[in-house]
Amino acid sequence: MREVRESRRDTREILLNNVEEIRATLSAQIEDEEKSARFSRASSDALYDAGVLRMKLPIALGGFEADLVTQFEVLEAVSMISPAAGWCSMVGATSVGLPGAFLPQGGIDKMFANGAIPRGAILIMPSGQAFPIDGGYRLTGRWSFASAVHHADWIGAHGMVRETPAAEPVLHMFVFPSGEIKIHDNWDVLGLRGTGSCDISVDDIFVPSECAWNVVSQPPQRGGPLFRLGIPAFVANEHAAFATGVARRALEILSAEAINKKRGYGPGAKSLAARETLQRFIGHGDLKLRSARALAMELNRQAMDVIDAGDDIDERLALELRSIACYCTEVATEIVTQAFRYSGASSIFEKSEMQRCLRDINVAAQHLMVSEVAYELLGQTHLGYTDVAPMG
Repeated sequence: MREVRESRRDTREILLNNVEEIRATLSAQIEDEEKSARFSRASSDALYDAGVLRMKLPIALGGFEADLVTQFEVLEAVSMISPAAGWCSMVGATSVGLPGAFLPQGGIDKMFANGAIPRGAILIMPSGQAFPIDGGYRLTGRWSFASAVHHADWIGAHGMVRETPAAEPVLHMFVFPSGEIKIHDNWDVLGLRGTGSCDISVDDIFVPSECAWNVVSQPPQRGGPLFRLGIPAFVANEHAAFATGVARRALEILSAEAINKKRGYGPGAKSLAARETLQRFIGHGDLKLRSARALAMELNRQAMDVIDAGDDIDERLALELRSIACYCTEVATEIVTQAFRYSGASSIFEKSEMQRCLRDINVAAQHLMVSEVAYELLGQTHLGYTDVAPMG
């Protein structure tokens, strides 16, 4: 275990240092990404070169296979610089990490041809329908929220498979080249504009058997204990980290502006920093955010301890991980909204970073992973319910 801990410290240090080195690149792209509603190639290249997009990929394929806590810290750091880059980081890392662990070797030979690590986009909602044929499947479907899809080489998308017309549908993941898709230019949204999360569709494409897996029954084909976590535990930390990163940035912006900004009428107006109500908000908000973050870190460490010991996490812990992501998002939304209110009229303009934080956290809060149903399901485990499905 000592070697594991040392290896994780090294991975954490490498990735966080790399994120700091690409800070200027990510920051420089934000305005154009907002205007174009598309994640930039420059940002994608920066994340790729920094290793962020392969932090969830098995070591055997050239990834970092970073633990949940390291992932959290890296995604939080990126989100503090650019929420769009933070969001595309978490989607991009999962889009190669999951196939890297679960694809049969024949699929790996295609997706990771000649050892090259591709860029991906992944769609978790099972909006596709597939039918088995000799050698594979015929897949048709349309999926929403394909973040950073314009730079993806491969797509991973969930779909339902009926082995026979009368059979119950079974959830599968399908992986196919991005050249097979149609991108629908419909990303006209309130927040997370820079992610370019357009709809995509495919119409009756062939997916070979080696480029698909049964999500219900397929065990990981490579990689360590990380890939036994399942959904939501494999991805819930991403949403918590995004939320705490955006909220922390909003508090930083407000604190920096409060020194010189005045609110009031006439020469006697006080600086924001001199207002007791703002002082209370900054102090209280900081503690509340740190508390939510600390619990998220604690639960993700607990999950790593369980799987490192060779065990599987139970329903309760899986739902605690999803619920703390929901809670971090709630806390972050509350803090950013109040910070926006205190920051005054300058934040009503679209170029305002504070406004962007407000828009981005509110759109992120609409994600299924951080739906309040997580609390309901967690409550069921406390009330003696059995076989509670963590995704509802």
